[in-house]
Amino acid sequence: MMMQTPLSDLAPGQILARGMARALSDLRYDSLPEMKLRPRLRADLMALGHKGEIWIIECKSSRADFRADKKWQGYLEWCDRYFWAVDSDFPTDLLPEETGLFIADGYGGEMIREAPFHKLAPARRRTITLDFARASARRLQQVCDPGGVGL
Repeated sequence: MMMQTPLSDLAPGQILARGMARALSDLRYDSLPEMKLRPRLRADLMALGHKGEIWIIECKSSRADFRADKKWQGYLEWCDRYFWAVDSDFPTDLLPEETGLFIADGYGGEMIREAPFHKLAPARRRTITLDFARASARRLQQVCDPGGVGL
């Protein structure tokens, strides 16, 4: 049985990611936190929908956190839709209007603005979907066998 980490033990961005994972599940999207896309580029959350649509959600816990992120536009080529997840106190006027927006906390999230749809090329979608599946399998294996070889 897996134990749930108390919110008090999580960093602000991790709290947003946890709530967003729950919100995405309600929308029929399965998500992975800290999904590596390429060297030095890792999405806070990547989500895969039941029809294969791929979303990336970046969780920003403060104005400084957002301003420090100089790589966010690099994520656009790795998803069909791109969203920000912020808490209710975040100054949302900082966020680009051509991106989606969720307001979230540690327990869930609500979509405030739909992200524009930019359909991925079939080869890129296949690569990302396989990477998502393999990362999911590796993480499950680590939970099932923490001392396993090659993990």
